[in-house]
Amino acid sequence: MFSATFSNEIRGLAKTLVNDPVQIDVSPRNSTAERVRQWAVSVDKSHKAALLTHLIDDEQWFQVLVFTRTKHGANRLAKQLESAGIQAAAIHGNKSQGARTRALAGFKNGEVRALVATDIAARGLDIDQLPQVVNFDLPNVAEDYVHRIGRTGRAGASGQAVSLVSGEDRKLLKDIERLIKKPLERKEVTGFDASKAAPEPADDRPPRPPQRPRGGGGGRPGGNKPGGGSRPTTVRPGRPSAPVAVAAAAPAATSPAAANALAAARAPAVAVAPAVAVAPAVVVALAAPTRAAAPAAPAAATAAPDL
Repeated sequence: MFSATFSNEIRGLAKTLVNDPVQIDVSPRNSTAERVRQWAVSVDKSHKAALLTHLIDDEQWFQVLVFTRTKHGANRLAKQLESAGIQAAAIHGNKSQGARTRALAGFKNGEVRALVATDIAARGLDIDQLPQVVNFDLPNVAEDYVHRIGRTGRAGASGQAVSLVSGEDRKLLKDIERLIKKPLERKEVTGFDASKAAPEPADDRPPRPPQRPRGGGGGRPGGNKPGGGSRPTTVRPGRPSAPVAVAAAAPAATSPAAANALAAARAPAVAVAPAVAVAPAVVVALAAPTRAAAPAAPAAATAAPDL
């Protein structure tokens, strides 16, 4: 069995299928070619496409393999390069076999300057004398970095692998350096330093009003009733009013004079009953029309003529 790479799962599977296999490694695992120059550029994420365009034009790269993390990202980057005047094509799993074959053929004969690919589509690609590999997005798995840059520097040839590193890629870069057991060379490109990136725009939206508490009291004053506030107190006729209750709660007088004064103050409140005074008025109002409706008697009867 021959393979450019062996994952731990494949190694475990091979040991269950054969007896006492012999393993021959041309180079140590997860090692990179010594002739491949590896360096990284710190850049803001929103400026990656502009930086890649700048490097291709400024460094005079006429054949570069660019790796992205997603299929949609590959399509989007290929369109951005095309709009900048760089012949580009995308290759990934959603492309038909014919489209992938045409893109790869155009890349090999020089018609396509930048080939944008995902990790799965780039497996097994053998491009003679490929000079540049660019990691537009760092891989989530550090081992994939070794597979990517293995597309260049083959058969004793030299090459270079460039990684565009944004703030969210720093942890992935640390994992890669830990795997290959050496740090990547850092370079700065004028005008694309991540530390000089424009700050995030401030949020000019007004603050949200405080939300009304739910449950446990604290509801809206007055409920859903018009006017709000608490309900007015209704005093029903025939029941003692507030002055009677207050007077009953007053302390007892300490002298006869004070007791007489207090009794005089209580008398009007107790004697007044609203319902008693209404009845005579109603009776009078009802009886008045009865007397007024009777016709008046004639003052004197006409005497009959005396025949």
